[in-house]
Amino acid sequence: AGSRADVNPDEVAGVIWKYFTELGSNAKDTVDQLHQTELSKQLNTLLKSNLQSVSAYAEDLQERLVPFATELQARLAQDSQRLKEQIQRELQELQAKLAPYADEVHQKIGTNIRQLQAKMSPYAEELRSQVDRSAGELQRALEPYAAELRERLQDNAQSIQASLSPYADRLQQQIDGGVENLKQRLSPMADELKAQVEQSVAELRRGLSPYAQEVQDGLNRQLESLTVQMERAAEELRARLATSSEELRAQLSPLARELREAASGDGESLRQRLAPLAQQLEQRVGQTLEAFRQQAAPFGETFGKQLVQRLEEMRGKLDSGAAGVEDHLELLEKEVREKVAAFLSTVPPPQN
Repeated sequence: AGSRADVNPDEVAGVIWKYFTELGSNAKDTVDQLHQTELSKQLNTLLKSNLQSVSAYAEDLQERLVPFATELQARLAQDSQRLKEQIQRELQELQAKLAPYADEVHQKIGTNIRQLQAKMSPYAEELRSQVDRSAGELQRALEPYAAELRERLQDNAQSIQASLSPYADRLQQQIDGGVENLKQRLSPMADELKAQVEQSVAELRRGLSPYAQEVQDGLNRQLESLTVQMERAAEELRARLATSSEELRAQLSPLARELREAASGDGESLRQRLAPLAQQLEQRVGQTLEAFRQQAAPFGETFGKQLVQRLEEMRGKLDSGAAGVEDHLELLEKEVREKVAAFLSTVPPPQN
């Protein structure tokens, strides 16, 4: 079971979905054949990179997974067209049934938008506050290192050189610890926002269901598509926060690397190389953390605007009866990910 967990269903589904969306439904047979070969190659690479320690299991899984993935990918074009037509038909029926209640439906969705904005505002502010607080704490934790480095310059060259590598290690550990603490604080915010998304869609469902009693399937499909869009926005928020945190680490870590490089030089020029760094250390830390603040702090507000935009788009679709290009693709991708996860759960784990 532990080895099976090394194979991430989302990574496998991502490979399949990537090739489907790149290929398109009108590709020629020769291109399609090339595509299938490349799909198998990518899946094999993915399995080998994740299952190097259990080669027998990797081989067995490869023998099962590649045919499954190839067959699934081949069915996607047909399923995509079927789902597209179904969503368009359901949406037209839904629009016709809701037309007599257009004002009430507009009001319900408008109320839902205002409620969502009210809920998102405190979370966006809390995210901004967490970014500022965590960045400030890391800056204060790194400030003593600049003062310590300036003090070390007063020692003899041999003493400086001997203590520089341990000092650089401590600086790197402080940077790593600060970034990890930052990620631990920010990650739960995405979970909380995702929970609010689910609650908002549930409230919208309750508000609209009385007007669509005869076309509940169509309404459910639209709300499912809306949920997929909103959950994806929440995952994108999580990814953006994690990426920004890692970028912060990558921008601060060169400070420790420069100190190690300085320690490897000759003693005579050591002081000359360290003096500018000692003067710049505090300033460079401050500038890097301020840039992080400016980048990450508005993520919550951006997320809230994305959700409102999705609700506005749904209101427009209910008015016009016209499905968006991405509607069926989002649901199809969700279906692909569920099928891949279900398939991987049926593959026996490696035998001890």
